[in-house]
Amino acid sequence: MTSTDQSTVMGKITSVYGVKGWVKVFSYTQPKENICRYKSWTIQRGKDVRVVSVVSCKAHGNGLVAKLQGCDDREQAKSFSDFLIKVPKDSLPELEDGDFYWHQLEGMFVRTQDDALLGRVSHLMETGSNDVLVIKPCDGSMDVKERLVPYLLDQVVQSVDLDKQVIVVDWDPEF
Repeated sequence: MTSTDQSTVMGKITSVYGVKGWVKVFSYTQPKENICRYKSWTIQRGKDVRVVSVVSCKAHGNGLVAKLQGCDDREQAKSFSDFLIKVPKDSLPELEDGDFYWHQLEGMFVRTQDDALLGRVSHLMETGSNDVLVIKPCDGSMDVKERLVPYLLDQVVQSVDLDKQVIVVDWDPEF
């Protein structure tokens, strides 16, 4: 996703569910059911981009299933597998102060408390215990190491400045 993209990835259609055109959905939202709030999704697989209406979306087992308008059988549903689910950034709910969406952190510079540039946030990963910043080297970074830094506010992450696009971390660059 480029910085000029006005949408953000919220999940992925993984496979089919049943024979009546339902699809399985892996949600990146927390809680996972939040993706069901959006009644229209832009779905993308490579250069194939479509807008679909969500007729129904609900929890099922450990995941979610959704019924898309006009998708009435298993073969149609199968054609949606591996599509990313995107929604407009401006449709996301407002967050409380100090909370951030992952897409806001991607691309930000990461500096140590001593002002050493570690690189830029490539993406984030969910590990179960905490989220992790994946930091890749960039022009001016102190070396060419990729780093995995826990996203633990007030422990490792000391500050996030969206205006300056800088995250300051308490992190040993040798680690």
